[in-house]
Amino acid sequence: MTAAPRPAPVAIDDPADPRLAPYTAMRERDLVGRAGRFIVEGEVTLRVMLSARARFGLESVLLAPERLAGLAEALARLPGDVPVYTATKPVMSAITGFPIHRGVLGVGLRGTEAPGAPLPGLPPALAPALVVGLVGLTNHDNVGGLFRNAAAFGADAVLLDAGTCDPLYRKAIRVSAGAALIVPFRQLADADAILAFAARHALEPLALSPGGGETLAALLPPARTLLLLGSEGPGLPPDLMERLRTVRIPMAPEFDSLNVATAGAIALHHLSRSA
Repeated sequence: MTAAPRPAPVAIDDPADPRLAPYTAMRERDLVGRAGRFIVEGEVTLRVMLSARARFGLESVLLAPERLAGLAEALARLPGDVPVYTATKPVMSAITGFPIHRGVLGVGLRGTEAPGAPLPGLPPALAPALVVGLVGLTNHDNVGGLFRNAAAFGADAVLLDAGTCDPLYRKAIRVSAGAALIVPFRQLADADAILAFAARHALEPLALSPGGGETLAALLPPARTLLLLGSEGPGLPPDLMERLRTVRIPMAPEFDSLNVATAGAIALHHLSRSA
């Protein structure tokens, strides 16, 4: 049976149109949340959302009219009940509250996760696994960068404590190049909850720190690894480090600082060769 053609895009010229309410005042609502929704911005992230790899669905798409032709093939994969709206860039800017240059937006749906549900993507016991754990990372650029690294080096999942910022924040998604939309993740209460998860799933924690006891280059990666990363500056809490196997990236004398996303990329490259 031939699939029914998608409905034609709907042109909107009134910034107050209620159908576009999820897109209004985007910067302000980034800070307070969207009740189960999130925003994807730009062609790269929208294409990821429209791919088979995406873990989330779309509620609607909003495009500048000139972007329709270039995205027509990707938009054809949208379910028929997901509307595509068009608006000029000035109208889009009036809706969102700041200048829109890319002309590509979408509203994603988080969905719900049953309590105790298995973490998608985590290999079963005895199979190699590589998981990233983020503790206290409040910078969206770093979180987005680490999700991008996790995807690039084949990490199976990311665990976040409650102090780490939302990977579905608009900027984090954009910096991740859409990786936050495809890499499985779960937010847990704190670092102890992350370690308890690791124990249940036979993951050996490795804490990355400039003061780590072992050098990364000399490390034989465990078959099932949890790589723990802390915020820039303070790093992982000292009491946590005291309980864990710690590793460091050797650097030039009198300089021991790397951006956490860069350090994470180096560590994931090393660990992924055996994971």
